[in-house]
Amino acid sequence: MVETAYTQSRFRGPEIPHLYGPNVHLLDDPLAWSLLATLCARETGQPHVGRLVRALYEKLAQIVLAAEFPRTKISVPTRMAVKSPEAVYRGLAVARDTQVVTVGIARAGTMPSQIVYDLLNEVIDPALARQDHLFMSRSTDAEGKVIGATWHDAKIGRDVEERIILLPDPMGATGSSINSAITHYKTKLEGKPRAFITMHLIVTPEFIRNVQKEHPDVIIYAWRLDRGLSKADVLATVPGTRWQEEKGLDEHQYIVPGAGGVGEILNNAWV
Repeated sequence: MVETAYTQSRFRGPEIPHLYGPNVHLLDDPLAWSLLATLCARETGQPHVGRLVRALYEKLAQIVLAAEFPRTKISVPTRMAVKSPEAVYRGLAVARDTQVVTVGIARAGTMPSQIVYDLLNEVIDPALARQDHLFMSRSTDAEGKVIGATWHDAKIGRDVEERIILLPDPMGATGSSINSAITHYKTKLEGKPRAFITMHLIVTPEFIRNVQKEHPDVIIYAWRLDRGLSKADVLATVPGTRWQEEKGLDEHQYIVPGAGGVGEILNNAWV
């Protein structure tokens, strides 16, 4: 017999209203917002920060895999099959033959990428899950303004044909590191990726604008949008309504309200 209740899924994570376009997913989850607020608080340090980052990325990864990954119909006999031939789950599941790369951008993205990689190994064929590592930092001008990203080293597999590329990086500030990484995967490696999905704790309007300008195909997921330096009347509008007037970065391109140096506090290394 075929159970029809689980033959299709319309799952999408709940989102706040915005006008940034269909590829941007600003998630609506008061529990995640609570955890993130604690993570960003001035008094929160290790080991609490590490536990919060893990909880938030485990939850975010579950939403992304459920919403964005290919699905397939499966038939799985349960342990009850020894007593009843009808004991077979028939329905949808994430396709185990999905090919994926998660990219750890050091320093802040190292731990989130490992968390995503661990989940991938549970859900898809582990032989098809890969973790790449990039080492880069902001490039700034004489005034301290971010002008790009500097690569220091990388450990990257060559083949990206039909792979979903995940980029779990906590702070989406200017978009310089993400743009640099995506450009590399599009132009320097073998094959054409299936999709690019970035995964963040916080993003700014400037980040969304800069990433969409260079890579309009990229899918963006985030727990929170920070535009705290916008004027009061702009903050009163649905995000994206007056996009050009929205501001989430200070003069040194740090996020406000933001979280401070997530890479620094995760590693207890203030350099």
